Amino acid sequence: MCGIVGIVGRSPVNTQIYDALTLLQHRGQDAAGIMTSARGKFNLRKSNGLVKDVFRTRHMQRLEGNIGIGHVRYPTAGSSSAALAQPFYVNSPYGIGLAHNGNLTNSADLAEDLFREDLRHLNTDSDSEVLLNIFAHELTVINKLRPTPDDVFTAISGVYRRVRGAYAVTGMINGFGMFAFRDPNGIRPLVYGKREQADGAVEYMVASESVALDVLGFELVRDVRPGEALFITESGKLFSKQCVNDTRLTPCIFEHVYFARPDSVMDNVVVYKARRRMGERLAEKIQREWADHDIDVVMPIPDTSRVSGLAMAQALGVNYVEGLVKNRYIGRTFIMPGQALRKKSVRQKLNCVSLEFEGRNVMLVDDSIVRGTTSRQIIEMAREAGAKKVYLASAAPAVTHPNVYGIDMPSADELVASGKTLAEVEQEIGADKLIYQDLDDLISCVDGINPEIDEFECSVFNGQYVTGDIDHEYLLRLEAARNDASKSKSNSSDDDDEVVGIHNDEEAQGAS
Repeated sequence: MCGIVGIVGRSPVNTQIYDALTLLQHRGQDAAGIMTSARGKFNLRKSNGLVKDVFRTRHMQRLEGNIGIGHVRYPTAGSSSAALAQPFYVNSPYGIGLAHNGNLTNSADLAEDLFREDLRHLNTDSDSEVLLNIFAHELTVINKLRPTPDDVFTAISGVYRRVRGAYAVTGMINGFGMFAFRDPNGIRPLVYGKREQADGAVEYMVASESVALDVLGFELVRDVRPGEALFITESGKLFSKQCVNDTRLTPCIFEHVYFARPDSVMDNVVVYKARRRMGERLAEKIQREWADHDIDVVMPIPDTSRVSGLAMAQALGVNYVEGLVKNRYIGRTFIMPGQALRKKSVRQKLNCVSLEFEGRNVMLVDDSIVRGTTSRQIIEMAREAGAKKVYLASAAPAVTHPNVYGIDMPSADELVASGKTLAEVEQEIGADKLIYQDLDDLISCVDGINPEIDEFECSVFNGQYVTGDIDHEYLLRLEAARNDASKSKSNSSDDDDEVVGIHNDEEAQGAS
């Protein structure tokens, strides 16, 4: 899962993109990048690390221009090398930069086509670079010195014909403007907004989540529709076109469970409201199946489950307490590459307030349980802090299948609930009782708010992949690329000297 942003302004956009990326930092903590355009040149800075660590004053000064895009990344397969930081760019045609959130399900075939038929070179194994080169080729075919918005839409239509999977994209064509588009199923989120200046000029912004627009003073216009493309000229004129007619709105429900900030709005669904409903549905399940419960306190595992935990406590009439204190300078463990790093980080990330645990039956509430590593260690910590019994409720159903659309949920054998009964998972994580949200209840928490949503992408819970192109062989290849052993091997082989010359901003500046 990644975060993307793009701004067409009337003044330099470097600091605005920086601020937007800090607001989207929860979507990726592996790498960050910003690309701007000024005087016919691209200016680029990207590297591994958090936004605050990647960009220094000298970098920001070089990121000149009133148009730019940005990206925060976390790895979904293979290496987390700095060479895979985004945005990517190609020199021909025109100079194109692109940032992508999602995962292409036919990237291997596309990479072969690019080499054999389109005669284009790929420098990494990133599907985002594949996507960029597909777009660049489709724009090359048009063969014009100065492309029009309709030419850009024609090229994007070509991308839609060739590319499958999940993708939300923002990019720039040097000297012309910014483009954005979203896959025909609307799996990954993308919104756009505008900000009017005193002189009547309008600035535009696209982003993964509406919170980035809110804080920067942009008015949310709407979500980019599935199969829709936007093009905004450097002078600030907006064009839009529905490039695919056969579309369905099937957004990823895990965005509402975990990834999105609660103050974001996605596909006209307020994430905060959906998470409150998740807590209420969990309470209803407890009252239905465990009416004589002995829960003394409800305690969220910060931060994502706070809203659900509070709603659950209120519905049950049980005290809500904050007994786990989070170190905010430790990243989100779910999106850390490698099981060893995730395991090490849990006790660095959380500490117990013992007086909230001592002699009590504690109901911990988490947004989801994926590998079980974090849950097991937190339950151990709760017992060490004096809890009499430790229960765990998950705002999401059991995660039993890999994700193929841009979330790093690995092979099935790394998922704690895959192939196990509820009792076996309880034993595995050490809980006295485990309660999962029912899938129908989870869907009802988000469904009905926006009638335009056809269904939700719930493959991690039910194994049903909405693009219809996922088979057993694909999942086996995915497992080989994503398993932690593969990642560790890939990461350990990275040589810093190999990427400095390419991705250092001093060399990348003016690379068009």
